[in-house]
Amino acid sequence: MKLTGVELRRVSMPLVSPFRTSFGTQTARELMLLRVVTDEGEGWGECVAMADPLYSSEYNDAAADVLERFLVPALAASGELEAHRVAEVLAPFKGHRMAKAALEMGVLDAELRVQGRSFGSALGAVHETVPCGVSVGIMDSVPALLDAVGGYLDEGYVRIKLKIEPGWDVEPVRAVRETYGDDVLLQVDANTAYTLADARHLAKLDPFDLLLIEQPLDEEDVLGHADLARQIRTPVCLDESIVSAQSAAAAIRLGAAAIVNIKPGRVGGYLEARRIHDVCVANGVPVWCGGMLETGLGRAANVALAALPGFTLPGDTSGSGRYYHRDITTPFVLEGGHLSVPTGPGLGVTPLEDALAEVTTSTAWLPV
Repeated sequence: MKLTGVELRRVSMPLVSPFRTSFGTQTARELMLLRVVTDEGEGWGECVAMADPLYSSEYNDAAADVLERFLVPALAASGELEAHRVAEVLAPFKGHRMAKAALEMGVLDAELRVQGRSFGSALGAVHETVPCGVSVGIMDSVPALLDAVGGYLDEGYVRIKLKIEPGWDVEPVRAVRETYGDDVLLQVDANTAYTLADARHLAKLDPFDLLLIEQPLDEEDVLGHADLARQIRTPVCLDESIVSAQSAAAAIRLGAAAIVNIKPGRVGGYLEARRIHDVCVANGVPVWCGGMLETGLGRAANVALAALPGFTLPGDTSGSGRYYHRDITTPFVLEGGHLSVPTGPGLGVTPLEDALAEVTTSTAWLPV
């Protein structure tokens, strides 16, 4: 294939309800989609960066800038367009993994559509459906939290993840466990809100038999996570700290990660995500697929990734209705606590023209 251009499309997706974490509250998802156009067809990518550099150092405006000025021109100049070469071509440009991941995703989608192969088959999926968990944001009160958790359990979600922060941790977890029992798969996510000095406090979560505590400390404090893991019984899972297969291998070797959350955008793309999966499988470390409030495009790719054999824990691959009244693709609907892995060429889904137009705030065409 030859690259002929890339369209950057900004969209604003209103959320069903505000989603609060330790780094802020979202009422709408502001994100960027990429339409990668080649001489043989086109593919879609989704950049999971946020409007502000709060979850990570990346943000939408920076992603758009680096794509326009550096990444797309470099890819266009590299000759024959092949998904497995994208990371190598873009490697001279430091960081910007979310922008790189979106571009690679679009190229991979286009390539697989030409070949008539699905994302799942290309990545190595072994399951036709994947079990789904749901991420529950920080609430104004414990009763509100219990109502929300009860609703998700009624919908069939097989695992509950609670966002926590100092002042909203032990008591909410206790309330959920006591209300819904020991059989509910329950885990917590701190999004780097604590320090190692909080170890004794975090140990108070141990009696609740949690699957894991996700990213309690700063993303650069891998040694701190290793120290924390020796002081608490709850398994430590890394999210923001894992940016590559190399960083995953190092964290595992140090004892900082008993479990790994793989977010393809955070690590530079789905091909690197697969490499991280392989590293973790080789070391006996379970993995699961995290979420970034993706549209149906990113959700399709995540579901395909989550169908690989090492994804033994339910991920944040929620149904479309968890976040959006109307998705930009045919919605993903939970059935028996699972989502089906798309089997069509490429992502197996494409944007619905009217739905996409409704949420589009701007477009920019990058010719090559």
